[in-house]
Amino acid sequence: MSILRFSDDLCLIDLPQKLEGFRKFISAWVYTGDEYTLVIDPGPKSTIPLLVTSLRDMGIRDVDYVLITHIHIDHAGGLGEFLRHFENAKVLVNERGKEHLINPEKLWRGSLKVLGKVAEHYGIIDPVHPERFVDAIDGVEVLYTPGHAVHHQSYIVGDYLFVGEAFGVTHEVWDDVYQRPATPPKFVHEIAMDSVKKLKSVGKKKACMGHFGMLENSLDVAEYAEKQLDLWTDAVFDAICCSSVEDFESVYGIVVHELLNKDPRFSNLEKLDADVRKREEYFIRNSIRGMYEYVKENRI
Repeated sequence: MSILRFSDDLCLIDLPQKLEGFRKFISAWVYTGDEYTLVIDPGPKSTIPLLVTSLRDMGIRDVDYVLITHIHIDHAGGLGEFLRHFENAKVLVNERGKEHLINPEKLWRGSLKVLGKVAEHYGIIDPVHPERFVDAIDGVEVLYTPGHAVHHQSYIVGDYLFVGEAFGVTHEVWDDVYQRPATPPKFVHEIAMDSVKKLKSVGKKKACMGHFGMLENSLDVAEYAEKQLDLWTDAVFDAICCSSVEDFESVYGIVVHELLNKDPRFSNLEKLDADVRKREEYFIRNSIRGMYEYVKENRI
């Protein structure tokens, strides 16, 4: 069990999966303020027992609200199971995602199609009763940030900015950070960029990442995310237009080679442990595929 304490009112519970490299990747934020206790993104069903045990060990018997940044299975797949343990907890989620949590059949089928055995490991998505949802919470500011997914939103709670995957994915490496975009199909460059700019406009906050951990200066993460969205999309465009290749595998190879030389934070991929690097290579492929499909449809 790994509980990372960042301040008196905020900690992060690591939710490692029994999959190669899936450690310090999926997690749940826990905010314990004077007015309420919040859990942000409880994760998949597979690790709800770990999450519940961790909360109990922290002395938390009641959760007031669960904030969902987006409904992807690794962030919200275990919500239904989690709510069985905390019967008074209410849920705040984007309207576009709510219906899929009430009736998760389509979400589950889509997860199986995209993730296959990984989705099976995460566990089936249980439905959430409509009465568990709320439209707003005093003291929680909601920002619609659909760059990663149409149902993605971020939250401001005091000095904390819970960004889900709007800034991409980060991982500490020695005295530096690894960072990459999280841009699966159907990625739209303009929407992703607008989401980052919206988060940047709130000023300096502590960036609480969906994957993984906290970065003290949200403006720094946002500015780098902006650069990456442009750099990566341009790299895909150049690979298609200047290298006389169009099939995804060829484009992917060219783009990764280019980015490892031009993107300092992405080049920290080589500093990750071998199992974590293998996990990341799977998701990097998905991010580049999102950009590849966008470029083919909009820029060629």
